[in-house]
Amino acid sequence: MSDKVIIFDTTLRDGEQSPGASMTKDEKVRIARQLERLKVDVIEAGFAASSEGDFQAISAVAAAVKDSIVCSLARANDKDITRAADALKAANAKRIHAFLATSPLHMAVKLRMSPEEVLEQAKRSIRFARNLAEDVEFSAEDGYRSEMDFLCRVVEGVINEGATTINIPDTVGYATPELYGEFIKTLRTRVPNSDKAVWSVHCHNDLGMAVANSLAGVKIGGARQIECTVNGLGERAGNTALEEIVMALRTRKDYFDMVCGIDATQIVPASKLVSQITGFVVQPNKAVVGANAFAHTSGIHQDGILKNRDTYEIMRAEDVGWATNKIVLGKLSGRNAFKQRLQELGIAIEAEADLNEAFVRFKTLADQKSEIFDEDIIAIMSDSAAAEEGEFYKFISLSQHSETGERPKSKVTFRVGDKEASSEAEGNGPVDASLNAIEQIVKSGAEQLLYSVNAITSGTQSQGEVTVRLAKGGRIVNGVGTDPDIIAASAKAYLSALNKLHDPSQAKLNAQMTP
Repeated sequence: MSDKVIIFDTTLRDGEQSPGASMTKDEKVRIARQLERLKVDVIEAGFAASSEGDFQAISAVAAAVKDSIVCSLARANDKDITRAADALKAANAKRIHAFLATSPLHMAVKLRMSPEEVLEQAKRSIRFARNLAEDVEFSAEDGYRSEMDFLCRVVEGVINEGATTINIPDTVGYATPELYGEFIKTLRTRVPNSDKAVWSVHCHNDLGMAVANSLAGVKIGGARQIECTVNGLGERAGNTALEEIVMALRTRKDYFDMVCGIDATQIVPASKLVSQITGFVVQPNKAVVGANAFAHTSGIHQDGILKNRDTYEIMRAEDVGWATNKIVLGKLSGRNAFKQRLQELGIAIEAEADLNEAFVRFKTLADQKSEIFDEDIIAIMSDSAAAEEGEFYKFISLSQHSETGERPKSKVTFRVGDKEASSEAEGNGPVDASLNAIEQIVKSGAEQLLYSVNAITSGTQSQGEVTVRLAKGGRIVNGVGTDPDIIAASAKAYLSALNKLHDPSQAKLNAQMTP
């Protein structure tokens, strides 16, 4: 058995199932390129049959990624599988990932199919998929709650039809490590042709054990692929966190005795990019990528670290991509220095005009704050990428008045299509007044589900990063805005969310619960 663990990243598919985490095509491509720099083995780019927007996004990722396998999810039917294959045509290496529920509950209530019907449908779908791709994965949705005898028959049947990877998901996060590991081990032992496929684990975090369950599936069960997401992003309580899996395998190689090909120095940049695009802020005490992951405040701990880092650190911050010297540029820095820092951060600029536009943004920010950090540069490039997508609503300017004992007022000027509009309104605070002013013109009628503020860097000069989550007509979207002025950042975030609601291509249909 190989000691290599395949890292299958599903941030762009399962991670996007988090309410409000829907990504545009260009955002998916940006994240996919970062995942490629991270040296992820397989990138699941989406669910091609779920919407036209997802199909186009998968096609764009397939064309952009050269070194990783690009994968599309599909239900176990000819229509979905054909759609997946069409979306993956431009990929250097592609995988079709078909799934079908196998638990008694899902078969009876959701599929309304008998076990024999499910068995035949699973085999038929893999047979069809193998005509369109050599690399085919089968997922037994709700596999951990399936009956062992029946699941063995399904797995044996799909391997006979050509499935190259078998995934046994803990779809609802019900498993515990020892039991899940033994479950995978029993399956591999009982299925006669189990050695003809790579075994995979896909665990959800409802009980907080997704990482532990995945590692048990590898160590005890003999699986050699782990399906995970950056920051553990995903529906409900999320998925197995990629960063925790990778660093557990590396830090405890003495126990797991396995390797993966991930470039760990790209973990933090990937985390920050996903957080910025989705608006899901990483909690400070999050393992590996949280702001406090390598912070020491206890005097005893600080003393130990100063004497020997090994006393309280099992990993080095720089090994996972935390910069040891965060201050990189200022207002006197030139264009070449800015371009060089972009390259060091792994941000690709293909067109000279795009670099010039980003440099103008950098200079504008440098006039507002004296020190420019890596996080500021990432935010600048995110704003540039958003502008490239063609905004219907675009922030121009804002003025507001707020005084103790008086109701705050705000005037916002922004572009609506090819026209400029201004509106003034009152609110409970300057942010509320600004968003009310925008809504007076737009009249979206959207429900605001979330408003959050995060400081991009430390200190009072930090840019504020604001996330606004809106819901309308069954759709949930995130908007993110950055600015040293929190009120302006709030207006930008609100307009960003409205842009996504305005764009019909952002509509996404999740056909059913997926692995």
